[in-house]
Amino acid sequence: MPTPDRTSLAEIVEAGRELLERDGLDGLTMQAVATRVGVRAPSLYKRVSNRDALITLVADATLRELGDSIDAAPDARDGDPRARLRAMARAVRAFARRRPVAFRLIFAPGAELRLDPDSLARSSASVLAVSAELAGEEHALDAARTFTAWANGFVSMELAGAFRLGGDVDRAFEFGIERLADAVAASGTR
Repeated sequence: MPTPDRTSLAEIVEAGRELLERDGLDGLTMQAVATRVGVRAPSLYKRVSNRDALITLVADATLRELGDSIDAAPDARDGDPRARLRAMARAVRAFARRRPVAFRLIFAPGAELRLDPDSLARSSASVLAVSAELAGEEHALDAARTFTAWANGFVSMELAGAFRLGGDVDRAFEFGIERLADAVAASGTR
């Protein structure tokens, strides 16, 4: 008679996500996750092949959550595409503040993550749609990449405490997203 499963993949991934935020990437180990879900480490290998696969699953879940946060942002369904882009930027920033380590993981340069293409497409859909409205279909991907690069750069600097000249960082964020929305919209009229 086979031994009953004592944990699910969803529980393993959620434990990994919690450990990632609490202990950083170095603390995200198979042993730590096993302890967290109440099984011995070898039991995890029935569900997850190795630590790299675990990290990829955690990153993929994070990517899906970020996409859901963007979609659920207040004004994200507003008729004005500039207002929607601003709402999406605020949602990205709020998400990064809630899950800073996971945010860094999914945007880490050179990360060897093999993220699920469906999750990537799903998490990008709203940004691509509003980019197409602002910049036109021909420039939608370029505009979405510009938005993502700006948001990631600003938020990453903020998380790192890199804005050291004083002033109001919230005001700077709003200034930036206003100018970015204007620039993306202007590119669609050329």
